[in-house]
Amino acid sequence: MRPRRFGRGILPELLKLPAHERARLATELVQSLDESEDADAAAAWLEELDRRAREVVSGTAKLEDWTEVRRRIELRLRAR
Repeated sequence: MRPRRFGRGILPELLKLPAHERARLATELVQSLDESEDADAAAAWLEELDRRAREVVSGTAKLEDWTEVRRRIELRLRAR
């Protein structure tokens, strides 16, 4: 398959997509650039997720109401 030139090929068509579709496409393209996966980091995150899930199920996790968390975040952002 012959590569297309962006000026006359696919780019003008892609730019016609709605903003949310262009954003999704941009995200996928950027993610495709990272060809390496850190297996240790992925395993560590899975362990952390499992630990947090166990805490929620056992009732030992400190849970917060989303409304209150959102309010604190908004206050911090406004203070900038």
